[in-house]
Amino acid sequence: MVRYRSFLEGLSLSAATINLHLSTIRRLADEAAESGWLSAELAIGIRRVKGVKRLGRRIGNWLTADQAQELLNAVSQGTPRGRRDAAVIGLLLGCGLRRSETVNLRLDQLQLRESHWVIVDMVGKGGRLRTVPVPAWCKGLIDAWIYDIGVTEGKVFRRVSKNGTRQDEGVTTDVVWYAVRRYAKRIGIDHLADRKSVV
Repeated sequence: MVRYRSFLEGLSLSAATINLHLSTIRRLADEAAESGWLSAELAIGIRRVKGVKRLGRRIGNWLTADQAQELLNAVSQGTPRGRRDAAVIGLLLGCGLRRSETVNLRLDQLQLRESHWVIVDMVGKGGRLRTVPVPAWCKGLIDAWIYDIGVTEGKVFRRVSKNGTRQDEGVTTDVVWYAVRRYAKRIGIDHLADRKSVV
């Protein structure tokens, strides 16, 4: 297990990724010990190998759970633009997507897997593909937007004209930034990270 941790560190993986791998091995060792496939002593030895310390600190202003709920509640969903903004903010909060990931999300990436909604083939940092679980409440916000505005293919989020008509062009990361800032001000949060680094 120590050698495996050293191997992972040699790949220059993040501390979070290494710890996730180690946690999986620990769980597997526990299961194997309970089933009699591995001695209890060996399982204990595996469990004793510590994870990698995470260095650094959070940058910017982070919302509390209550603030996140207030931010979502600040969005009036009585208009197409409001329904779109609610779905966008829901993805930022509920799925941890970045602004660029949100604006590039395609309808075909939303898939039902083993009775749970997920976003597939999400390209993250370093070009890594990942699957992102979508909470039911978040999927509900997306559904309210796409059914109301008639999105059937392509990008999920589109521009909305002043009269509430959907346009074919997708939204930009700036649209997301301004929406977050607008609703944050409504709940009294004035200090957000700069436009390039916010959510």
